[in-house]
Amino acid sequence: MIEDTIGKIEARIQGANSISEERRRELLQLLATLKSEVAGLSETHGEQAQSIAGFTELSTHEATRTKQDPQLLKLSLEGLGSSVQGFEESHPHLVQIVNTISSTLSNLGI
Repeated sequence: MIEDTIGKIEARIQGANSISEERRRELLQLLATLKSEVAGLSETHGEQAQSIAGFTELSTHEATRTKQDPQLLKLSLEGLGSSVQGFEESHPHLVQIVNTISSTLSNLGI
């Protein structure tokens, strides 16, 4: 299920005309890293891993919409950030990747 979600995110990023090629490559690289981090997390924390993937998908959707709603983007990014709370010590790289993805998606609307 997580792989399906990440596949949808990859397709969304690939198909978004509003993203520059440089940002697209950056997001896809971050997503590949997230995929491996979430895969490891899913072995011990399946529901949390699914939440992270789900909020990443939602945030990507909001950031790449043709007509963005800043409030919905903000809420989705807050949800994404909240989904990794509590993993700062046990999975610091995961938290770092999610924070970078959030920042990158947030900056797409600028």
